[in-house]
Amino acid sequence: MSAAPAQSRVLVTGGASGIGAAIVRALAEAGLSVDFTYRASAEAAQALLADLRAAHPDRAFAAHSVDLGDRGALEAFCEIAEAAGYYGLVHNAGQSCDALAAMLDQERAEAAMQVNFFSLTRLAKSLVREMTRARSGRIVAIGSVAAMRANAGNAAYAATKGALIAYCRTLAIETAKRGVTVNVIAPGFVDTAMMERYAAYRDGMERQIPAGRFGRPEDVAALTAFLMGEGAAYITGAVLPVDGGLTAMMGVHRS
Repeated sequence: MSAAPAQSRVLVTGGASGIGAAIVRALAEAGLSVDFTYRASAEAAQALLADLRAAHPDRAFAAHSVDLGDRGALEAFCEIAEAAGYYGLVHNAGQSCDALAAMLDQERAEAAMQVNFFSLTRLAKSLVREMTRARSGRIVAIGSVAAMRANAGNAAYAATKGALIAYCRTLAIETAKRGVTVNVIAPGFVDTAMMERYAAYRDGMERQIPAGRFGRPEDVAALTAFLMGEGAAYITGAVLPVDGGLTAMMGVHRS
């Protein structure tokens, strides 16, 4: 794993559980100080915070209760984040929105877009200026293979992640000469609480994944930590699937 600048501070949204918690732990192991946000997982957030402080007493860690779907709360938090100054931002927080395109509920879709996409744009607006001034910074957004391969019932969710990809590519080319990298990680099916609703279909789903299994949160976290490091300084504007080969495979097969 490539090193990041010593004592660098990173912000992770949605960091209390699942992929987010794995990312927070991986960044701490890589030598970073980490702040993370959470919405409903207060108990998990405090437990994670206690673990981090015990394992890395030389570094600072903080957990912030923020509902990224609440524009007023997000605005207030952005003022705090801008004053803090972060070397890196990992936008992991996400909200599902499953429905057939013809049955799309605009209110639910807009709520998902606020959390999945607009909260990233607002946070980046607060943080990227200081990153460019320092000529050093990392932004990683956790997208989804849903934005790269269509799947029935994912119209609104895929649209939020597609918007995220387009935005990050643009931000990447706007900041590249200033030492800031902006990349998207696109996980496939990862073993988290979000996937529990598909438990009855798991065997069939895994048979369609070339690797033959769901991913682990640590699979996504390892790539995130690498992208935060100095070894990833020439990687920007990329969309990197972590999906066991799912998006590389032709959708129609003979078996």
